[in-house]
Amino acid sequence: MVVFMGFFIAFAIFQKVVLVRLKKITERTKSDIDDELIKIVQSMKPPFYSFLAFYIAARFLVLSNIIENIINVILIVWFIYQIISVVQILINYIVRKKVSAEDRQSRAAAGAIGVAAKIVLWSLAFLLVLQNLGVNVNSLIAGLGIGGIAVALAAQNILGDLFSSFAIYFDKPFVPGDFIVFGKTMDTVEKIGIKTTRLRALQGEEIIVFNKDLTAAQIQNFKKMKRRRVVFDIGVVYETPVEKLKTVPSIVKNTIESTKGLNLDRVHFKQFADSALLFEVAYYVESDDYNEYMNLQQEMNFKIKESFEKEGIAMAYPTQTLYFKK
Repeated sequence: MVVFMGFFIAFAIFQKVVLVRLKKITERTKSDIDDELIKIVQSMKPPFYSFLAFYIAARFLVLSNIIENIINVILIVWFIYQIISVVQILINYIVRKKVSAEDRQSRAAAGAIGVAAKIVLWSLAFLLVLQNLGVNVNSLIAGLGIGGIAVALAAQNILGDLFSSFAIYFDKPFVPGDFIVFGKTMDTVEKIGIKTTRLRALQGEEIIVFNKDLTAAQIQNFKKMKRRRVVFDIGVVYETPVEKLKTVPSIVKNTIESTKGLNLDRVHFKQFADSALLFEVAYYVESDDYNEYMNLQQEMNFKIKESFEKEGIAMAYPTQTLYFKK
């Protein structure tokens, strides 16, 4: 009894001292990792170190093999439970650090990962307890392996979407709010779920896509685009004099440079087409917003048309000239 009380008091004092030390450290630091250390120490409840003190005291007594084995098993189970509690605290901390409170989709994916990790953890703990109880776990593991393969084959589509959602969460090829091109559709990402992702098409309808289809496809993410490069052709008629033809690059250059938000890349007389003399124009729009791009494109087109009319340069359109021989 004296040994038990001595160790019980010693463990209780040790826990209190560690808590006091950690709280003093917490007051001097801005990090929240010390708060998790406090939670770990606080998870060691009086029943735990009471039994630990009892176990140490029992070592000084002569006990039967059955009672000694029972005490050993209880201690092993309690230690495993305590270790799992500590690991769960760390898992919850990592999940909270990884995901912002406002991001519901990321919280759902991270929560699923946390649940899966805890299931694996408790399964390993269960097998470890059985092994310490003298149960042959090799045959059990083999049976679980075969059963797991059967379940995996039956639910491979669901598991494929589940792991794809994890891949989307960690790799982040897109997030809710991004405008993407997936296949032949142009959509805005609305929600990333565990099995499916919901997209909003330009026409307004909702498109539900399996996550594994998204991770297997090539996706263009326009939200990550810092600026947009645009290439287009301007055609003028063959009857345009060479002197007027040579002014086209400077007209286009001045037009683009005078339009705020546009940066010229190049202007070149490209080719003699079937019904037009083609100039190729390349420029950058300093915005990732599609509406802004269209507004600037429209403004530039009006300016080019106005400048061409002032200079007497006629734009070409598909024509065909027929020559008759008498």
